[in-house]
Amino acid sequence: MESGDLELGELLTAAEAASPGESVDVVAHDLQKRFGAAHVSFLFVDLIGQRLVRLAAAGGEVDDHAEPVDLHGSIYDSVLQSQRQHVEPDSQGEQRVITPVTNRGDCIGLLEVTLQCADDTVLRQVRDAAHALAYIIVTDRRFTDLYHLGRRTTETSLAAEIQHQLLPSAPCCEAPQFTLAAGLVPADDIGGDTYDYTLDRDTLHLSITDAMGHDTNSALLATLLVGALRRARRSGCDALKQARHAHQALMSHGRGLATGQLLCVDLETGRCELVNAGHPRPLRLRDGIVEEVELAVNLPFGVAAPTSYRLQELQLRPDDRLILLTDGMQERGAAAVDLASIIHETRALHPREAVRSLTAAVFDACRGDLRDDATVLILDWHGNRRPSPESRTPSRDKRERFTP
Repeated sequence: MESGDLELGELLTAAEAASPGESVDVVAHDLQKRFGAAHVSFLFVDLIGQRLVRLAAAGGEVDDHAEPVDLHGSIYDSVLQSQRQHVEPDSQGEQRVITPVTNRGDCIGLLEVTLQCADDTVLRQVRDAAHALAYIIVTDRRFTDLYHLGRRTTETSLAAEIQHQLLPSAPCCEAPQFTLAAGLVPADDIGGDTYDYTLDRDTLHLSITDAMGHDTNSALLATLLVGALRRARRSGCDALKQARHAHQALMSHGRGLATGQLLCVDLETGRCELVNAGHPRPLRLRDGIVEEVELAVNLPFGVAAPTSYRLQELQLRPDDRLILLTDGMQERGAAAVDLASIIHETRALHPREAVRSLTAAVFDACRGDLRDDATVLILDWHGNRRPSPESRTPSRDKRERFTP
């Protein structure tokens, strides 16, 4: 076994020199070389966050014969929720180590390794390897379908493929001022839901939309809507101008309607400008109380009417939790779910875990037979907590691990 700290630069260089589909092989080779690691594999979290799919290191291919692992109640679920490394002895007297592979709050999956020796130095270096693997996968999935394939546990329809490609590549993002997470549980007949976010120097842009109709018709309408919103946003438009561009696009090219909620959050002040186009009002958790945010609701995008969109303001306070959702979270079978109670019960959880709780409750209430897409986006506002230059890179030695 070779000793010494993991040279992340060398690992990243080796990954870049390899095929984009061989990221796990590069990390596995490094761990095997230095620590004699065995059975190195990466486990993907599937698209709806309920199961894992194992990608073995050998050959870098998804094991088509491996059954997906149910996350609920498993040690893998505990590691993902806690974001702490897990260590336990196996039947051969070796150490089984499970480490989260996460990038800016986005739980990409888990690195599972069997080690003969797992002292604190080795475990820290495995955590470093998992940290590097997260960045490698985020980079390499632009060039290969392997990582997209690994997240799928069911057959995907054309409408679902279109819908999925409209979403951000990461359903979760962490920054000093905020943490956000989103989840979309598609209906059996895709219902046109989308969410989107992006971050620039001064502003966080959020949107949640619902294109009317089902299947490919709603997916195509959603494509037009999201394309118009992104084009306007990338041209420097505020929420009001984005709404106008989206409306005009549907009027000019679409044959349908869509609801939507567009938000622009000032990262310095927490001041939020928003437009509500026929969409369910947000919910807000503040000081332990869940309440609907009182907003004026304009007509949906694509309605031929003279009414103009209204730009409204909302002031976020530190520790506020804002919940955006589509009507699939509230109507039909989902109406039996007490969303306010779940939001209150999960107030201490990371937004990604709160999202999982909410979407799972709706899925269970509908008995897995959703008549409409169910989408939720949670924003935790921390306030302006930009770190000083000296404190921006935390010591990885402080990352926790736990043992059973």
